[in-house]
Amino acid sequence: MTTQIEADVCQEACIHEQLVAKVKKELPPADQMFALSNLFKVLGDFTRIRILEALLSSELCVCDLVSVLDMNQSAVSHQLRVLRSSKIVKYRKEGKNVYYSLDDNHISLLIKQGLNHVLEGN
Repeated sequence: MTTQIEADVCQEACIHEQLVAKVKKELPPADQMFALSNLFKVLGDFTRIRILEALLSSELCVCDLVSVLDMNQSAVSHQLRVLRSSKIVKYRKEGKNVYYSLDDNHISLLIKQGLNHVLEGN
């Protein structure tokens, strides 16, 4: 019976040099991978994911988000600032209200694909 540790490591050392060279050449630059890592860190918060799921349905003002999420306004506003600074959501002002929406279609696709992945196992 193979243990988990045995399954995680090669039992025999070998390097597939051509494959390694090809993969190294195709890797994005470190600054791009760092930015991607930060994007996923921001997305890795339960409250922010709930906000994004709500915004998938419709543009919402902060008051609507507070009601949908059953949270206080300062907590929602804090999370919206984090999402806005990461260019995940955008906002517009209309009179005294602020309306939020997803920044672009890429964010929508990330959220939908992530949920599809989670549901795939069920």
